[in-house]
Amino acid sequence: MDKRSDAHLEVVVAEPGRLQELLDEAEAVLRQAAMYQRSCGILVTRHNPGRYTLALSDAVPFGETREQILA
Repeated sequence: MDKRSDAHLEVVVAEPGRLQELLDEAEAVLRQAAMYQRSCGILVTRHNPGRYTLALSDAVPFGETREQILA
């Protein structure tokens, strides 16, 4: 069973040129939260080209970031 932490962020991009910057900022915030838990990595989910969620997930090893795309 995949348990997820309450730590998550949503990134909604209005300017495509800022996508990477906003994702990097959100990942940095979650990386700090992950350091306290030391048991979860970060899962980035693309819902559509302008909407992403980032969350701590024990399905991702600590210290790693993985991506998934929802159809």
